[in-house]
Amino acid sequence: MSCSLRRLGSTLAILSALIATPTLAEDLKLSGPAGQAVTLTAAEFAALPHVALTVTLEGKTLAFQGVPLSVLLAKVGAPQGETLRGKAMSDVVLVSARDGYVVALALAETDPKMRKDQVILANRMNGQPLPDTAAPYRLVVEGDLRAARTARMVAAIAVRHLE
Repeated sequence: MSCSLRRLGSTLAILSALIATPTLAEDLKLSGPAGQAVTLTAAEFAALPHVALTVTLEGKTLAFQGVPLSVLLAKVGAPQGETLRGKAMSDVVLVSARDGYVVALALAETDPKMRKDQVILANRMNGQPLPDTAAPYRLVVEGDLRAARTARMVAAIAVRHLE
């Protein structure tokens, strides 16, 4: 009987820890080339203009909905359009995921005036919220032949200048 009570106590402790565990933070941290910082809540992200992007990843055609990365980078003063030239051409965008995965893109790759393929930060896939394994945000780079830069669980995006 004592062993059963111990097991019940352990099970209750595990269940109470799971209930007390907070859900995934959906805040998105952005930082700019001169140190500008913005944190967007899930509601603020949802209020931004969204676009649709259909890509084939690992043999599956998926329809993503999200915010163009250029819209997010503008919030932290990243140069775009005609101002994206000179030293800014060596700026990089670092996209960091909760699991430690980091993806780098040239800032020019994110500018719709530099290339036709879109780069978005998706919060929906196939008309549904992203699954927990990819939420809260997923980077989607149109035109990539491999899904290596399609980072899941994105938590932060930073623009850095390379010397």
